[in-house]
Amino acid sequence: MSLIQTETILRLAGRGDGVTESGRYVPLTAPGDVVDVDGAIMPGSHHRKPPCRHFPECGGCQLQHVDDESFGGFLRDRIAGALAAQGLGAPEILDAHISPPNSRRRASLRAERRGKQVLIGFNAEQSHRIVDMHECHILRPELFALVPALRPLLARMLPARGQGGVRMTLTDQGVDLLLEKVEADDLRSAEALTEFAQAHRLARLSIDDGYGPQTRWEPDPVTITLGAAAVPLPHGAFLQATAEGESALVAAVGDAIGGAGIVADLFAGLGTFALSLEGRILAVEGARDAALALKAAANRTQRQLFVDHRDLFRRPLTAEEASRFDAIVLDPPRAGAKEQVPLLAASSVPRIAYVSCNPGTFARDAKALVDGGYRLTWVKPVGQFRWSTHVELVGAFVR
Repeated sequence: MSLIQTETILRLAGRGDGVTESGRYVPLTAPGDVVDVDGAIMPGSHHRKPPCRHFPECGGCQLQHVDDESFGGFLRDRIAGALAAQGLGAPEILDAHISPPNSRRRASLRAERRGKQVLIGFNAEQSHRIVDMHECHILRPELFALVPALRPLLARMLPARGQGGVRMTLTDQGVDLLLEKVEADDLRSAEALTEFAQAHRLARLSIDDGYGPQTRWEPDPVTITLGAAAVPLPHGAFLQATAEGESALVAAVGDAIGGAGIVADLFAGLGTFALSLEGRILAVEGARDAALALKAAANRTQRQLFVDHRDLFRRPLTAEEASRFDAIVLDPPRAGAKEQVPLLAASSVPRIAYVSCNPGTFARDAKALVDGGYRLTWVKPVGQFRWSTHVELVGAFVR
C-alpha cells in the first residue's frame, strides 16, 4: 500500500494562495495547513472559519480564512519580497497594525438593476459580476445599514438592466453618499432623493449622471476631522480607509521624522499628516479641491501650516528646496514618486518618512534613496484593508 504524500503550507503568496515547500500554490490555505496530492486540505492552527457567507466569492476579501498572525506575516513578507527584488536587504520590519473587523469607513460598491431586483455589492474575485451583499464584516455598520435601503431607491433610478455605482464615506456629520450613473431630473425622483436623505440622516447625497457629482442634499457643510481640525470634504477626495489605520500611519510618520521642526508634507491630500504634525509645516498637494480644503482648515487652526497647490509630477521639489527642511513626509499614489524621489535622493534632508500603498513602487523608490546615500532603518506594515491582499506601510529613511 502506497503512503499518501502530503505537503505543508509554509507561507502566503502575493495573491493570497498558500505555498508549499515544493513551490505548489494552493488556494484558500493558511500557513501550517497540510495538503495531500489530491488537493484535500487538513487545516492547521492558523486556519480560521471565514465569518462571511460571501467568502470567497466576493472580491472584497481574499484572506478571511487566516488568523491575524498569518495576515501580519503576509504583509511583512510582501514588503520584504519587494525590497529583495530591488536588491535591498530587509530592514527591521515592525509588527503589522491590522484594522479590526467592521472598521472600513469608505467603500465603493457596484449596483445592477435586473427588472425590479437590484444587486449591490463588491465584484466577484477577478470578475465584473456583482456579488449581492447581504452581510459584510469589513464595512462600518453605518455604511452597511444603507445597502438594503438603497435597493428600492435604485430600482426606480437605474435603467432596466443598467449598472451604477454606490460610494459611501463616513464623515463627521454622517454618511456621505454618491450614486453614480443614475438620473433624477423629474420631480418624483428629486423628492425620492430628498426623502431618502432625510429618512437616513445622510450628511450629503449626490448623484453623478456622467457629468460629475451634483449635490442634492447637504444640510450642513460636510467635514472630516484630521488631527484636531475639521476639514471640508470635496467629492472624491482621498481618505484613509479606517480611522484605526490612519492613526497607525500618523504615529509611524511621527516616529520616522523624530520631532523635526520644519517639515514638508508632499502629496498632502486633505492633511492627514500635515494636520497631525508639530512645528512649521509646508503641505504640497496637486489636487485643487483638496488643497483649498486643507488651506481652509489650516487657517482655522491658527497653526504654522502653509499650503502649496503644486503638481509634484510636473514640478517636483528640487534638491535645493528639499534641503531646507528637517524632514520630508511623502504619501504618493500607487504609482509612487518616480519624478520626486531622485531629487530627494540628491538633497541633504536628514529624515524621510515614505507612506505607500504599493510595496513594489515603494521598493523601487527606496532603491533610489538608498543609492543616494539614505538608509532604510525600519518599515511599519499597516493592514487597513483587513483580509485583503492590499498592503500599506511607512518606511523610515535617514541620511
